[in-house]
Amino acid sequence: MIHNLSYRAFVYGTESEDKVREAISTLLPSAQAEKEITEGYHKNQVLILSGKITRKKEINGFLEKLQSLKPSSKKKISNELENRMDERGNLFLRFDKQRAYLGDFMLVEHGDAIHIKLKIAAYPARKDVALKVAQEIFKV
Repeated sequence: MIHNLSYRAFVYGTESEDKVREAISTLLPSAQAEKEITEGYHKNQVLILSGKITRKKEINGFLEKLQSLKPSSKKKISNELENRMDERGNLFLRFDKQRAYLGDFMLVEHGDAIHIKLKIAAYPARKDVALKVAQEIFKV
C-alpha cells in the first residue's frame, strides 16, 4: 500500500540533536537519519535530520503505529486526505517532536515537527487512485 516513507525534522539551536533523533526513532525505530547542517533566517545553525525507508516490514511497523492513533486523530487524517495529498499520490503528515520523544504520536499543523511523506502505491500514480488506497489505510 506504501512504496516508501520519507522523513525530516529540523533541530534548532535550543534543541538537543540526540533528543530529536530519539523522537524520530520512537516514531520510526529503524530510522538512520542523515544530518545536514544549514543556516537559519537569523544566521543561526540549523540541523536537518532526514531519511527514507523502503523496506516493507519497517513501513508496516509505522502503519501499525498509525492504527494505534486516537480515533479522533485517525478521523482527522481521513477527513483531510485530499488536502494532505499532492497530485503524485504523496501523503504528508506532521507529528509533534516533543510528544513523539515521550512516545505519544500527535498530529500537528505547525512546521516544528517530524515531517512524514508517504508515497502511496497507486496504479496509475494519480491522486484520485492514491486517495482510494489511503482511505482504506485510514478507515475509522
